[in-house]
Amino acid sequence: MNLTGQHAWLRPFLATMGLGGLVALGVGDDGIWFPIVVLATAGFGFAVLFRVFPRGLDFALGAAIGFATYAARFAVIARTAFPEAPDALVGLAFLLPMASFLLAVLAREASLRRIVEEGETPDERHLRRIGRIILLLAIIATASLSFPFNRLAPLWQGIVMLGGAGLIGALAAGTVRELVRLMVDMAQLMDAMSGRVVALVVPIAAYAALFSLITIVFACLFRIADGHSQIALFSGPGGPMRLNFRDALHFSIVTISTVGYGDIWPVDDGARLLAAVEVLAGQILLLFGFYEITRSRLSSGDGPGEGGS
Repeated sequence: MNLTGQHAWLRPFLATMGLGGLVALGVGDDGIWFPIVVLATAGFGFAVLFRVFPRGLDFALGAAIGFATYAARFAVIARTAFPEAPDALVGLAFLLPMASFLLAVLAREASLRRIVEEGETPDERHLRRIGRIILLLAIIATASLSFPFNRLAPLWQGIVMLGGAGLIGALAAGTVRELVRLMVDMAQLMDAMSGRVVALVVPIAAYAALFSLITIVFACLFRIADGHSQIALFSGPGGPMRLNFRDALHFSIVTISTVGYGDIWPVDDGARLLAAVEVLAGQILLLFGFYEITRSRLSSGDGPGEGGS
């Protein structure tokens, strides 16, 4: 086996664990126990998939996306509907659907390997089944959030959570073929998107450079105008304020992106007019970026046709 083959697992492994680690850190607002469970589950899941589908490792990217989505939604529902459930039961409830899915993958290894390695074109029946799976998951999530389970004793909150996780686990095991196909579809979609992004590197870089230039120029203008004025041209929650360059740069970014945080605003007509000019420049830049990206795609699409004519 060549060097590339020996390390073929590295890219999907890093993608899976990187995304899993990011989600683990993101959901770790109530201690370290749950993030450890999330990260360990991501690693164990990759190990199982690598054993079953060693020649379909790109599938791991779709699996990582699905895992991250599941972990994020579980964290939100668990914290909202079952806030006092014991940590051990929360971890067990998180593991139950994942274990059910992975055991079903192992049980149907032979029939699933062809889907992962060769792929299948999505058909109407597959899409209908995915729609039903999403609907059933939405019903379970809605029921968890709608019923007053958060008023139960902590132990009962954990037991109800385990019951819901058991339903999701049974659903995952029963629809493992459709879930694997969905993950393959997601991986293929990400590959297609990455190919398109490569063709857009130049217009994206040009857009980012012009965005930075306009932002910095107007930040300097705001700072200079405020620094040479006898009165403050800007105000904040605490009243009139003098801008330092960091404040001016922040205000410039917020202005050109039309976010409008409301933490700094101009109180002088001249400063307001300058901010309006920056907004206009930002809109023109947006049109420029859209035009360049469209032109780049059309040029790349017309190239083969022109060469063959």
